Amino acid sequence: MKKNSKKYLEAQSKIEVEKAYSIADAIKTAKSVAFAKFDESIDLAFRLGVDPRHADQMIRGSVALPAGTGKTVRVCVITSGENLKKAEDAGADFVGSDDIITKIAGGWMDFDRVIASPDMMGKLGRIGRLLGPRGLMPNPKLGTVTPDVAKAVVEQKAGKVEYRTEKNGIVHVPIGKRSFTEEQIKQNFDAILSAIIKAKPSTSKGTYLRSLTISTTMGPGIKVDTVEAVNIAN
Repeated sequence: MKKNSKKYLEAQSKIEVEKAYSIADAIKTAKSVAFAKFDESIDLAFRLGVDPRHADQMIRGSVALPAGTGKTVRVCVITSGENLKKAEDAGADFVGSDDIITKIAGGWMDFDRVIASPDMMGKLGRIGRLLGPRGLMPNPKLGTVTPDVAKAVVEQKAGKVEYRTEKNGIVHVPIGKRSFTEEQIKQNFDAILSAIIKAKPSTSKGTYLRSLTISTTMGPGIKVDTVEAVNIAN
């Protein structure tokens, strides 16, 4: 485990555990303590004052990151008619109708996102049990069920990320790579922060943004000043 890693402990020693870092300093520190040989992801973890067991407090949505994600996203589009060519022209990796559904039903899952036009949703029931647990089932709230499949493909390819509340009100979101500049990470940070703050349900009581942590794939978490974060988002 990384807690026993010498490099992890060395990285951790460079962080003031109890300190709430400014956003700029947190980003700079996260990049500086990253130690893996690969290009680590930069991730945010929000702890929100919501109870995801209640449907009206489930935070879920998507946001296009200004600087992208740094990842190659394989997009599969399930549609029909003239939308087939539109999806292909927009850069979708896989496009089809019933043939794609049959292929997925058979176990094929070589994609990262699924986009569907509304007319195909009735047919997706047979593969819902395969897509659902992996978070791949198209959803109107996420912009992955839409008549404008071409636009959705472009957005996904450009760096649109999805977020949703996990247990204990935690939301994890990737906002880039260690190789990104601090400015690129800050742009993405601001975009997802604004989306999360705006998604506050009216039924949420008390402090909404309870804690915010930034980290790299292998590195320790760095606390972010939530007061600054809320002020910026508002």
